[in-house]
Amino acid sequence: LGLALCAGSLCAASGAAWLYHDYCIIGAGPAGLQAAYFLQRAGRDYLAFERSHAPGSFFALYPRHRRLISINKQYTGKSNSEFNLRHDWNSLLSHDRRLLFRRYSRDFFPSADTMVRYLEDFASLLELRVQYNTAIIHVTLEKNEQAWNGHYFLLTDQDRKNYKCSSLLVAAGTWVPNVVNFPGSEYVEGYETVSVNPEDFAGQTVLILGRGNSAFETAENILGVTNFIHMVSRSRVRLSWATHYVGDLRAINNGLLDTYQLKSLDGLLEGDLEDLAIVKDKKGKLHITLRFYLENGNVSAGIDSITLPQDELDNFATRAPYDRVIRCLGWKFDFSIYNRSLRMLPGKGNIKKYPQIKPSYESKGTRGLFVLGTASHSVDFRKSAGGFIHGFRYTTRAVHRLLENRHHGVPWPSTAYPITQLTNSIIKRVNEASGLYQMFSVLADIILLRENATAFEYLEEYPIGILAELEMQTGRKARSGLFVIVMEYGRNFSGADKDVFYYNRAVGEAQHAWQSNFLHPVIYYYKRLPTEREMRLRPPDWPLPRPDAIHHIVEDFLTDWTAPNAHILPLRRFLENCLGTDLRSFFAESCFLFAFTHQKLPPFCQQGYVRMQGVVGSRELRQHAAQAGLLRDYTDTDSAGGRPPASHGGSREQLMRDPALPVPPLQHLGNAKDE
Repeated sequence: LGLALCAGSLCAASGAAWLYHDYCIIGAGPAGLQAAYFLQRAGRDYLAFERSHAPGSFFALYPRHRRLISINKQYTGKSNSEFNLRHDWNSLLSHDRRLLFRRYSRDFFPSADTMVRYLEDFASLLELRVQYNTAIIHVTLEKNEQAWNGHYFLLTDQDRKNYKCSSLLVAAGTWVPNVVNFPGSEYVEGYETVSVNPEDFAGQTVLILGRGNSAFETAENILGVTNFIHMVSRSRVRLSWATHYVGDLRAINNGLLDTYQLKSLDGLLEGDLEDLAIVKDKKGKLHITLRFYLENGNVSAGIDSITLPQDELDNFATRAPYDRVIRCLGWKFDFSIYNRSLRMLPGKGNIKKYPQIKPSYESKGTRGLFVLGTASHSVDFRKSAGGFIHGFRYTTRAVHRLLENRHHGVPWPSTAYPITQLTNSIIKRVNEASGLYQMFSVLADIILLRENATAFEYLEEYPIGILAELEMQTGRKARSGLFVIVMEYGRNFSGADKDVFYYNRAVGEAQHAWQSNFLHPVIYYYKRLPTEREMRLRPPDWPLPRPDAIHHIVEDFLTDWTAPNAHILPLRRFLENCLGTDLRSFFAESCFLFAFTHQKLPPFCQQGYVRMQGVVGSRELRQHAAQAGLLRDYTDTDSAGGRPPASHGGSREQLMRDPALPVPPLQHLGNAKDE
């Protein structure tokens, strides 16, 4: 009877209607909402599923003590909205200026409750299609040659309703608590349930397992009321200002380091948590011992029959009993809902809490399944900001652009410019682009040179891990060479053991720019698109293979790379050397003379002056050029002839037939403006 009922339910399920959408999004947190926004703007058929009654349910509970560590900088001294996003780590990308996070909070480290309200407004004001109270409990595949990727994704929710989609975007985050099992682990309280009322810890001795921001956040909350706090983890503390990784310990939570190093009872210890064991005595106190001491001991006989480390080593560090032990070990991805047919496997080593994905954010096991948001952090774990809102808002946009090209034939957005604008285009982007700045060494701007280097296409924020696939992924051609612009820290500047405050840590001269330590622009030049093999064999810690030429723009204390001599001039000369052309901007007088003395005009004259688009002379401009040393001052000569200097404000024909035009002597052919 049971088998018959089971078979009947399966038949009923198989015969149930499948609600179809081109795109399904699992999760309506920040990444899910960001993906929904781009799909909606593109007019695509999609639906997002959220298990809670509102978006951003993770932030309704976490962080437990309600203060975010993502900065919300109100003022930067700039009005450029793209630049200001460099220092706004909470806003999602949209066209609606009302949905900037600074309009919701003025706190530098805002409350998580504000984030919940912000996400609710983002979903409602933009009218995103989110189906709430829908927990997807099973995902499998259905082979079909007519489907975009050769299969459909079949989703089932908690009410046994079924959904079918051609492309699946997983934005469910990492929310399953990491738990370490050892003898006595049943006495451990989890970060997700422990009290946040400091008075509950008054006069107690506490051990915290873990060394991330959640552990230090918990310690910070009870620091003033406990007897002392000890913290144990397998690795040393990593400070974000040393590693330049925002997921490491932030200064806002590191009060315990002060009390440890300033001898105020609290302390940090290193050890493998799986080697620990906890024994509870008759008074309810928790004693820390090692697992191997329990192998031959009779645990049921009580603590008196168990050997403790202090029995052999009377100054054992954790010999004092604890009142409470709290687990703060972070979270991991929920793999349980995915059928084996999807081959959603965990990563290896320190990224085992994330699913395996390619640098394109597509699953390694299943075509058409993309992982977004925090769960996609394996691509840049401990390197960049891809696990946080201010990073994955850009990687989500990159994934959307990849999908637009793959499924809808919409090439990656690009802008075409004449080659004379090459230097200006790069300078503009490195000074204001937020995606390059936040996702350093992960997203890059790509400049595709057109034939004879007379023009170029500019593509913004492309994932450099798939540079070899650029033509296929973007619908753009790279036949005449390319430049790749990325932001990088110095090779040996970041690390848990690094002293980032040493003397002479900054480089100020352009000739030493390659030794820059702080975040700075780096331009790679390739005569042809690198191959996949070259990408695999690139040098360790290099984001890209060895280029044909490379240029570092020297680091700048103000992150303002507009200095004419230190930043712009070296960049322009590098570009000129790569292209074998002159990228300077000339006044009309110089272009006029080049036309009579040179077989080939510089690009600026070809594309400007010859087409009557050059900067022609006027009294004020001529005076300014003479004062700057760009042109010889002919004022005295003209005045001596009884005629005031002419104002050449007309066309090229007027300029050529004006008998008073002063022709510069031969040694001034190179006069140009480098600005």
